[in-house]
Amino acid sequence: MRFYDHRQAGEELARRLLEWAGDGDLTHTVVLALPRGGVPVAAEVARALKVPLDVLVARKIGVPGSPEVGIGAIAGEDPPVYDRQALQMLGLTEEDLAPDVARERAELHRREELYRGGRPAPDVEGRTVILVDDGLATGVTARAALRRLRSGRPARLVLAVPVCAPEAAETIGKEADEFVCLHRPSTFRSVGEWYEEFAQVSDNEVIATLRRPGPAQAQAQAHGDVSESES
Repeated sequence: MRFYDHRQAGEELARRLLEWAGDGDLTHTVVLALPRGGVPVAAEVARALKVPLDVLVARKIGVPGSPEVGIGAIAGEDPPVYDRQALQMLGLTEEDLAPDVARERAELHRREELYRGGRPAPDVEGRTVILVDDGLATGVTARAALRRLRSGRPARLVLAVPVCAPEAAETIGKEADEFVCLHRPSTFRSVGEWYEEFAQVSDNEVIATLRRPGPAQAQAQAHGDVSESES
């Protein structure tokens, strides 16, 4: 299974999640995207489920010299989450990566301010949270995000992705209450190989998507029961 682009992957994922939701009550559900690639995927999910859309900014900590290879990740002000086995194999310590963590923490704060413009993150306590990304390679960024969300005491924590590496699938289920994945290929090199068009999502696209009210936001705003961060 390959997806044409982020939007089509989101439509496919939305169909699966509609089956998952069934006739359940989605009143207290929110979809959170991992930016940037997860945003156009999550937008289709939120539209189909008719629930609010927002983002949870997490940042990957890359291998020195190969930043595209994730060895850890951060979310919020939480401590970094590391792939301990990879650290050991590469002979790295947390102290070695401290400058990278500081740099990525600053970028995380910059993006939170850019995407929200000072608006607070949504309160997830007692809610069903569906965290969406465009795919999982190592899964370390999703783990950091899920742990951050778990500290907010959601009623139910769901991770949903179009495609996932088999190794990541084995470990990520321990962090989420439920894991929804459309495709778990036996061989996996990168998320991008499972998309025909894998254009980088820009900050402007993220901002425009978050500012575009969906059916749930418009209805909730009319009744005054959605915070500004969810509009």
